[in-house]
Amino acid sequence: MLFVFSAPSGSGKTTLINHLMSQVQGLTFSVSATSRPPRGEERDGVEYHFLSEEEFRRKIEEDAFVEYEEVYAGTFYGTLKSEIDGRLAKGENVVLDVDVKGGLSVKRIYGDKALLIFIQPPSIEELRRRLEKRGTDTPEKIQQRVDKAAYELTFAPQFDVVITNDDLDTAEKEVVKVVSERVKHTPSTLKKIWRWVVDLFDLFA
Repeated sequence: MLFVFSAPSGSGKTTLINHLMSQVQGLTFSVSATSRPPRGEERDGVEYHFLSEEEFRRKIEEDAFVEYEEVYAGTFYGTLKSEIDGRLAKGENVVLDVDVKGGLSVKRIYGDKALLIFIQPPSIEELRRRLEKRGTDTPEKIQQRVDKAAYELTFAPQFDVVITNDDLDTAEKEVVKVVSERVKHTPSTLKKIWRWVVDLFDLFA
């Protein structure tokens, strides 16, 4: 399955995903593609799939992305279909971290294979307080993030699961429960192969 996480900035999505990955076995994290150059010791295919702007634009024309976004002029981020399909073909459960529109795009393509999980703050006021507490943004930037969050929250009803991150410990337990239940009930690759063999035998019996 695909477990697709989306949330407004400041909702604690990254913290929850990191906790999930440490608690639930059998999950892999989708490696995004980007047109920006590597930073520091970043490696191609590990932190990101690094593409030139020209390569990225060509893949957009080839419909090679599940979702993508031009974050800054000429700087793209996106999820390659080959990345997702390759992991699913190996029987992996994949975690994605995308924006709300990207999440809905994944759902349109993969249907029931994708579980959309929306992480939301308890309120816009609390979100503003968290962003101010970070101390990393100007008041103007914080207002931009708050306005964007208010817009993104309108997409929450379209997601399969909505988790309110009011108390971090409670939210962590809820995320682990939601995902582990789905992983537990997802047939392994071996079971799928065995079922295919049995069906084939019945067909020619």
